[in-house]
Formats: sequence, C-alpha cells, structure tokens
Amino acid sequence: MAVFSSRRAGDSEGPPICASWLASGRPLATICVTRDDQNVASIYRTQVGRESVARWCSAALDAWSVPHGRHTVIANGVSTHLVTAGAGERAVLMVPGTNFNAATYLPLATALAERFRVYLPDVPGQPGLSDGNRPPASGRLSWYGRWLTEVLGQLEDSSITVVGHSLGAAIALASDSTRADRQVLVSPGGLTRLAITPRVLTTSIVWSLRRRPIDSARLLQTMHGPTHSPRPELTEWMTLVARNVRSSADPGRVTVTRRDVDRIAVTGEHDVFLPPVRLAPATRHALGVELHVIPAAGHLVVDEYPSQIAVLVDQHPVRDPRIPD
Repeated sequence: MAVFSSRRAGDSEGPPICASWLASGRPLATICVTRDDQNVASIYRTQVGRESVARWCSAALDAWSVPHGRHTVIANGVSTHLVTAGAGERAVLMVPGTNFNAATYLPLATALAERFRVYLPDVPGQPGLSDGNRPPASGRLSWYGRWLTEVLGQLEDSSITVVGHSLGAAIALASDSTRADRQVLVSPGGLTRLAITPRVLTTSIVWSLRRRPIDSARLLQTMHGPTHSPRPELTEWMTLVARNVRSSADPGRVTVTRRDVDRIAVTGEHDVFLPPVRLAPATRHALGVELHVIPAAGHLVVDEYPSQIAVLVDQHPVRDPRIPD
C-alpha cells in the first residue's frame, strides 16, 4: 500500500515540498508534502498516538476468531511483534505493506491459517506493535531485507513461503534468507515507479490533512476495484493512522538478492498504484516471471480476494497469467 504524508498547522515535521499539477500548461493545484524527516526518529506524532495505535491492534487481534499466539523477537536490533496461527504442514510468513500490520490483514490471515502454519510480523517503522522508529532513509530496503532474514532465522521451519504485499513484497525481494524457498509477491513494490495520478495524490493529501473517516474511506476506495468497498475496520484504522502517524514515502527500487527462488507475482486488474500495464514488464524484466492478474481487484486485492491469494500460495506457478473469477 502507498500513501503520502503532508503537514498541517501544529505538526512538528520537516519543511514541506510544494508541487503544482498542470493542466494544459495552467496551474491546476498546488500541494505541499513533507519529506521523510531523518531527524524524526519515531513514526508517531505523540506517545498518546502510539498507545492508541497499539490498543487498536491489540483489540483487533483479541477479537480475531482464529486461535493464535503473539510473540516478540529482536531482528536487526529492533523489537518485532509476531503473530502465529494455523497448524498446516507448510509454513507461510506474511509481510504487510505500508501503514498496515498483522491486525489489518486478518481476512487474508484467516484464509492462510486454514491451510498453513502462518507467521505475521509487524514491520518495524510502520504503525503496529513492532518498534516505532523509522529505519535509515539511505538503504532502507536493504535494512528491511536484513530484518526479514533475521526474523526467518528465528523460526523453527527450514522451508518457508514468504507472502509480501506492496512494500512487504519489496522487503521479501531484499532478503537473502535461504529459508525462504518460495515467494508470492502481491502488488510488489520496488520494481517500478508508482503510478501517481492527480486523483490519487489529491485524495491522499486530503486524507493526511483532514484526517476524517470519510477521507479514509475515499482513500481506501481508490485502492479497491470498482465492485468493492472498504471494510469499516480499515476505514477506522486509516483514520487512526492519519491522526497519529507520519507515513513513510516510497522506499525506491529494490535490489533482488536471490535468483534461485520459486516466485509468483500477482496484482489486481485495477491496481491504481501498480497497474498491470506498468508492473507486468517490470516483473518480467526483474524477476523473469509473468504477472498474474486478478480481475475486478485493486491494490487491496489481499482484502478483496483473500481466498484466491491463499489458493495461489498453495499451488505451483501456472502458465496462464490470468486468474479466473
């Protein structure tokens, strides 16, 4: 998932970057956004905000009907919250995308736990129950790759399928762990530039500035396919993020560390950030695999079609790059 951070009066963040959208050479709108401030270690605006995020995540996990465990491990020097669920013979680790965590992926986690032993770490430097300090801006994906390698190294399983969504997929590609013998990359980031339309940018900035549930719902709607609507829980979550978190920017291109991994790449037909027409050639060039496309799905395909993603995780690569309804 990709969003943009902005500043309003009272926010203690770095100097804004202002950009103008032009239509036929005439100014259409000017929007100011802030850089990832390297001097601001915490992603949280306040300690109260951090506690609010932690309470929301804990409450969501408490209400989850699937039996599970919760653990804390240290990876790449930082505290990492890890949820475990399921009792299948095969092991799967799910890496969340930007601004998401285990508690926001419960539909997919439920579908995966019906088939596999599932591990769901919260990514450090993203809102959730792991360390709240932002990783270094320079070499951020490499840092995340080392983090994931250390997380995988602490699991009992020697053979693990890593499922990554958006930023999580880029993190999977940056890891050189030999325990990850298979990767399922959903709307994978790090392979090409995000497609940022004026509508997406404006919706993101309004969400960051106004911080209302209606703005969160509108932002999430841009990430869905045309026949889907955001879950109320995600609308509530994204409102909490807007009010309490300094969102991270796109971390850039990933350096793929391993070539001897069985990989599947999949995206939604209507992915607003990584449309198939842009992602397919990048996936083919960088990974040597064809991109699977799920009809009617958007960037949040993990939330729209969790059972289809679980089936894809459970099968070997197929020749047809389109997945039927």
